[in-house]
Amino acid sequence: MYLNHIVEAIGNTPLVKLNKVTDGIKGTILAKVEYFNPGNSVKDRMALKMIEDAEKAGILKPGGTIIEGTSGNTGMGLALGAIAKGYKCIFVMSDKQSKEKQDILRAVGAEVVVCPVDVAPEDPRSYYSVAKRLSQETPNSFYPNQYDNMSNTAAHYESTGPEIWKQTEGTITHLACGVGTGGTICGTAQYIKEQKPELVTVGLDTYGSVFKKYKETGIFDENEIYPYKTEGIGEDILPKNVNFDLIDLFIKVTDQDAAVMTRRLAKEEGLFVGWSCGSAVHGALEYAKEHLKEEDVMVIILPDHGTRYLGKIYNDDWMREQGWL
Repeated sequence: MYLNHIVEAIGNTPLVKLNKVTDGIKGTILAKVEYFNPGNSVKDRMALKMIEDAEKAGILKPGGTIIEGTSGNTGMGLALGAIAKGYKCIFVMSDKQSKEKQDILRAVGAEVVVCPVDVAPEDPRSYYSVAKRLSQETPNSFYPNQYDNMSNTAAHYESTGPEIWKQTEGTITHLACGVGTGGTICGTAQYIKEQKPELVTVGLDTYGSVFKKYKETGIFDENEIYPYKTEGIGEDILPKNVNFDLIDLFIKVTDQDAAVMTRRLAKEEGLFVGWSCGSAVHGALEYAKEHLKEEDVMVIILPDHGTRYLGKIYNDDWMREQGWL
């Protein structure tokens, strides 16, 4: 048996019990390890779905160019789909993203455009604005817009949610996941809540992002927005894929706590994961310490792989420069 293309390997990632970082916490805590996808991240799922839905709608045509703003992982998923289907790719990133992410995208044939991070979303220099402008200027191009493209949520409703439901045999009581575009947590939660309405969904946010305050007050507070280092979670916009009705509460995690937990996952659990995985686990365990009971089953989604962060959180010199080691 063989696969016709690498994108057929997307999905069916393992669920792994956490053993050491959960010491003293009640309940069973499981990690959905998404770096087993061929592009090493959860974003492979929605990237392929966005491409295939655009093809069906006639938006993406043969020989077309996929242009997207990405923190890296969605770009990788789109690039794999593009290779399989014969499209070109241009990806726009902020200069906050690791050099590894930029190099990986170039390695799979994409053109990478880097923009300043410390500008407002509507600024013409922002990676949101540049991606939109390039898509308007490039003939026969497709701008997936992962933030507002509901194929993002649908991908997880169709795959991640059913996988977790089956793997836990319906025993899951809590779902914890970082929130960026919102597709992963909302699609997964929607499916599982349809099977078990009492599921508690914990969204992990970062300081400098608007989600937590918006959930709690309904106020989009620009004073909440300031630069942070963690990649892949939090936003200074409200993506359409973030359905706040499906997320029961948010917990904010600092850059430092996320980085330290990421390194602990590698050393203590053998899970060589990315920075936002540390955010997800640290925040989920803070919640679990107070709320989980012995019979509860919490699933934490770990989005990506540690190779994206070798120059940052897995670099002792860089960690010392931040005062985190």
